[in-house]
Amino acid sequence: MFAIVEIAGLQYKVEQDQRLYVNRLQGERGDKVSFDKVLLTVNESITVGAPAVQGISVSAEILDHLKADKVIVFKKKRRKGYKVKNGHRQPLTQILITGITGFEGGTKKTVKKVERKPKSDAKFATPPKSGEKKETPKANPNSDHNTLK
Repeated sequence: MFAIVEIAGLQYKVEQDQRLYVNRLQGERGDKVSFDKVLLTVNESITVGAPAVQGISVSAEILDHLKADKVIVFKKKRRKGYKVKNGHRQPLTQILITGITGFEGGTKKTVKKVERKPKSDAKFATPPKSGEKKETPKANPNSDHNTLK
C-alpha cells in the first residue's frame, strides 16, 4: 500500500514507516504533522483524486531539521575578469511516515485497467492493390534539401 502525496509543493510516493527528506516544514522535532493533499492511493485498487482524494490523509512525525549538502554556484565570463563564487545549502526536514488513514470514508474514483488498441499508422497500412496508384509525398519547394547549390 502506498500513496502519492503533495508535501511542501512537491509530490512524493510514500509508504508506512518510510523516512524521507522534504523541504523545511513548520514545527519542532517530535511534532506530528498531517498531509491532506493525497493525489493517488493504491490499496488493493487504485484511487485517483481529482485533484485530491477526499477523506484520506498521511500522518508523519518530524524527526529532524537539517541542511542538505552544499551546492557551489560559480559564474565566470571569459576574458572579462568576472568571477563570482557562491554556495547554497537547502534547508530540509526529515520525516517518518507513521500511517495512511481514512480508506473507508470519502468519495473515491477507482480506475480499471483498460486494454488499448494500437493506433493504425501509415507504415502498418495495407499495401495498394496492383491496379491502384501509389501516392508519393511531394517535395517542398521552400526546402533547401531539394535544391542543388
